[in-house]
Formats: sequence, C-alpha cells, structure tokens
Amino acid sequence: MTWSAKQYTLFEQQRTRPVRDLVAAIATTDVRTAVDLGCGPGNSTEVLAARFPLAHVTGLDSSDDMLVDARRRLPQLNFELADIGAWHPAHAFDVILANASLQWLPHHATLYPQLVRQLTPGGTLAVQTPDNLDEPAHRLARDVAADGPWAAKIGAVKHNERHAASFYYELLSLHCSTVDVWRTIYLHPLADHAAVVEWFKASALRPFLAPLTEGEKAAFLQEYQARIVQAYPALADGTVLLPFPRLFIIATR
Repeated sequence: MTWSAKQYTLFEQQRTRPVRDLVAAIATTDVRTAVDLGCGPGNSTEVLAARFPLAHVTGLDSSDDMLVDARRRLPQLNFELADIGAWHPAHAFDVILANASLQWLPHHATLYPQLVRQLTPGGTLAVQTPDNLDEPAHRLARDVAADGPWAAKIGAVKHNERHAASFYYELLSLHCSTVDVWRTIYLHPLADHAAVVEWFKASALRPFLAPLTEGEKAAFLQEYQARIVQAYPALADGTVLLPFPRLFIIATR
C-alpha cells in the first residue's frame, strides 16, 4: 500500500487536533531530543517542535510522498525514511511521539516495551491511536468488502492489532513509573457524506482499495457511500458529524 500526503491533508485541521491534545499532556519539561514516529506530512512533527522549541526533533516515516511534504513544511528539521516497526536508534530520546501510527504495526506486547526502552530515564512515550474499529465507518467497509464481487480479493482483510485501554495500561505499567490512559470521542463536522468517504480513503479504506482495479474501486466506493448515508444522518444544512473515538497514552519511564 502507498500513502498519499495530498489525500491525508484534505482534513489536516481535524486530524491535527488530537495530536495537539496529546502533546499538551506531556509532563516532561527538560526535552533535548524528541522523535515523531510515523510523522506523515509533518503536521504532528510541527506540533511537537512547537511544544519543545529547544529540542532536536526528528521525524520518521516509511512513505517518501509523506516525507516530501514534511520537509517542505519544516525544512529546519530532520526527516528520515524508516520502518518504525524495526526502529533501533543509536541513542535514547526524551520524548517519543507516535500519533496515529502504531495501529498499523503488529506485536504490540513487544513493540510498546521496546519503545519505552528507547527513552531516557524520565522520558515520555506519547501515543494516540484511532479506537474506532466498531464504528459504522469501519463495520460498513468490512461488510462491503465481504458482500461484493471483490470478496475473494478483500473479504478477509483485517486491520492490525488494537487492544482495550486496560491492555496498554497493564503492559506499560510493568516498564514505566507512571501511565496515563484516556479515550476521547471527537465529533468532526464534515461537509457531506462524500467527505466522510474521502476522510477514510486516506486511512481505513486503504487496505480494501489497494488490491482492486480502478473499476472495482469506483464500485466499492459508490456502495460504501450509499451505506454511509444511511449510517450517518446529515444535519439540516447537509453537514455530517463524524464521531471518531481515539485512545491516548502518556507513559513516563
């Protein structure tokens, strides 16, 4: 699968709000080094750098397209092409930020403690992940995939690991001095139902669309949008409020 910075940034303001809330909750103050794992087009890295202006901030991402936008946005910062699932830095960091990125990786029981080990003493791991697999937008994507003529290609598509808040709290409590976990449901006002589809084309729909032909993609999206219309009633002016639950973790070593 490839990532599209242009598609992702269609809703940059809404996508950036959760990382602002996450970074604002980081209690660590003496921050000299910070890294943004899965930095995308740099919107999250920009928030991190603004929060810790004296720190040396690095952004990592596996997508060249995303990094082109990130470097254009923040030419003064360092951005590197890297697989964050196999990340083994040469030195520890005071803050490790992972905003809407770790849900794409497996083996969380070992991944999260591994990230904690890359922190300096007193350093902070700050994570935000979508917590919406049971929301209509996700359920309908799975239903359309299983019901259509493309079922043999994508009917069995599954997302990578996601766990309840208690899983991450118990896991990180074994390795950290403090762990703070919370869940927030954002209500994003989108212009119409087509905008809801555009939102998820940049994220949740990617595994479903990637194996399809152009004709199949168009048919899939048409059916998906028809079901989205039924699941998310529009307001009187046509606006659609998209509920989007997200899980937040602040873990201090």
